[in-house]
Amino acid sequence: MGEVSHLVVVKFKEEVVVEDIIKGLEKLTSEIDAVKSFVWGQDVESHETLRQGFTHAFLVTFSSKEDLVAFQSHPNHEEFSSTFSSAIEKVVLLDFPAVVVKPKVKAKEEEAVATAAEEPPAPPA
Repeated sequence: MGEVSHLVVVKFKEEVVVEDIIKGLEKLTSEIDAVKSFVWGQDVESHETLRQGFTHAFLVTFSSKEDLVAFQSHPNHEEFSSTFSSAIEKVVLLDFPAVVVKPKVKAKEEEAVATAAEEPPAPPA
């Protein structure tokens, strides 16, 4: 199956200190080895009618479905889930196999492109 993504889109309750929840998520995902990557963001551009009140998105990537299961059953995740659940007004959660359409450029390729851009053109032969 390959990589699996765990996408959580939320609207927090008004009284919640969102920064505390995000710090908790960052700590949680950094402590569990099954997590391949974690990214998050806050909506800044969408029209209210399109985002339906949702304000934040969290994406956790795993190398396999087994790693997702290990994450979900990890004691730290189970403990944090109650804190997270009590902070949200509404949520959409999707777990899906990742389909990569445009892969990331590897660091060496990026460096080679940057180096080539910095070098002056060769004189004509």
